[in-house]
Amino acid sequence: MNRTHFTVTGAALATLLALAGCASNPGSGSMSGMDHGSSGTSISPSANSSDAGHNAADTMFAQMMIPHHSQAVEMSDVMLAKADIPASITNLAVKIKDAQAPEIEKMTGWLNSWNVPVMGSSGHGGHGMDGMLSEADLQKLRDAQGVEAARLFLTQMIAHHEGAVTMAKTEIAQGKNPEAVQLGKDIVTAQEAEIREMRDLLTGL
Repeated sequence: MNRTHFTVTGAALATLLALAGCASNPGSGSMSGMDHGSSGTSISPSANSSDAGHNAADTMFAQMMIPHHSQAVEMSDVMLAKADIPASITNLAVKIKDAQAPEIEKMTGWLNSWNVPVMGSSGHGGHGMDGMLSEADLQKLRDAQGVEAARLFLTQMIAHHEGAVTMAKTEIAQGKNPEAVQLGKDIVTAQEAEIREMRDLLTGL
């Protein structure tokens, strides 16, 4: 499936702000300068996030994944507000929301403890991310009903998850902070499983 780069929508940012609360001093935390080589650093999953240090890859991962997750929560909320949606789809939407909303809070806490802003210094609103929907795509999901909405949700969310997996794999390869790297691994495991589940559901519709 082709993945398209889109900007973060205003609605997704509103969700982000509601979930994340106030960011720290926005004068730091540039997204640039990310090394594309593997760090090879030994990591301990039990280390505390605020004590273990972090690098530019960790900062970028959290700053980009927060709005990415926020849009997935928004998409799930759109589906949960609809009538006549198959239970398998609404159950999936609940599962996605229940998993990703706490991760948003966790990543926001990291950024605050690292004294960097939740949004990058140049803002991620204009930064393309794999799988992000345009406002037009979100409106199509809002307007769709019944089985059509279920198919559209699954198709859009598969691409969205694929984008998150790509971002998480970058964090695994390049990140330094043990908790951030572990979250990357958790996202890959959970979302690859959900991609398989959604493909099966799509076939059955």
